[in-house]
Amino acid sequence: MRRIAILLGLLLILGILFIGIPARAAQAYGQPAAGLSYLQVVQYSAKLLWDDGLLTKPMNPGASEQTFTVQQGEPVFSIANHLQETDLISDGSIFRDYLIYTGLDTSIQAGDYKLSQAMSIVDIARKMQDATPTEVTFVILPGWRIEEIAESLPTSGLNITTEEFIRAADSPQPGFDFLGDASSAEGFLYPDSYIIPRASSVDQLIEAMLRNFALHLNINLREGFARQGLSVYQAVTLASIVERESMQAAEAPIIASVYLNRLKIGMKLDADPTVQYALGYNAGLQTWWTNPLSANDLQYGSPYNTYLSDGLPPTPIDSPGSISLQAVASPADTNYYYFSARCDGSGFHNFAETFDEQLQNLCP
Repeated sequence: MRRIAILLGLLLILGILFIGIPARAAQAYGQPAAGLSYLQVVQYSAKLLWDDGLLTKPMNPGASEQTFTVQQGEPVFSIANHLQETDLISDGSIFRDYLIYTGLDTSIQAGDYKLSQAMSIVDIARKMQDATPTEVTFVILPGWRIEEIAESLPTSGLNITTEEFIRAADSPQPGFDFLGDASSAEGFLYPDSYIIPRASSVDQLIEAMLRNFALHLNINLREGFARQGLSVYQAVTLASIVERESMQAAEAPIIASVYLNRLKIGMKLDADPTVQYALGYNAGLQTWWTNPLSANDLQYGSPYNTYLSDGLPPTPIDSPGSISLQAVASPADTNYYYFSARCDGSGFHNFAETFDEQLQNLCP
């Protein structure tokens, strides 16, 4: 009888452990993630029930909100540690246990969140499942033309269509002296990371980019452009060419000097990026920047084709970054009129003063 009693006791304990604990956890926290084994369900159920008070009670009901950022691709353990380090939760391991039990560890969304100690761990975990935080980060890379910026909008979280952005960017933008009477904002949508409200309109987005350009257009840049005999608009146009030509930042001032030297003697710029801009989207290559260009491409009839037209193209061809803008304001002091890509694929160029030297630098 004693053995039977012991056996029944063990069965009771096992029943509580393997049936009762998961059932209580499911009642308190919902069903466990489908991918967990039964032993894992028991393990995490026990942990959650043990830490119930820490999971469901806020640290400080009267606390104010603060911004907490989840980076794109950030692992759960890093998020949990960061939450603990910023005193938003008391224990990062409990946060991880809850996420794993519920399966929410696979669906945390990157973005900026308004969190506080007035929220429980459960509240915070569920808040981070919101795919639509109030702010989004919108990135513009140096060298992007308007269409490329527009094409990044569908995955940005902003409620702005590609077509809407292109129409707005190609319309006059009042209030910015550097645009003059330009009909497009091409070249002045400053490359940067923009943290903006998700509900921003297309006009608000473009205004933020133009204001950012104005902020970076300091007196040193303006004076540098003037020393080269260029207006701001002309300098940005030249910088947009330098942006596409200089794969290595160290070469940007040298490439700028080549184009400035050509302009000073009335020599055509012969800049491939201006032809690429004129050609537009290449459906076969699925790019806005056709490379390599063919002999026929270089004969493409357009005022942007600097192999055929004198001087600068009518407008910038992309959004130049700070390195290219500074290169035009403070170019290297050279006698170079030519450059060609090195044959080693490094992205660097060989520079030449004469056409004969240029021919010698060309790849076999």
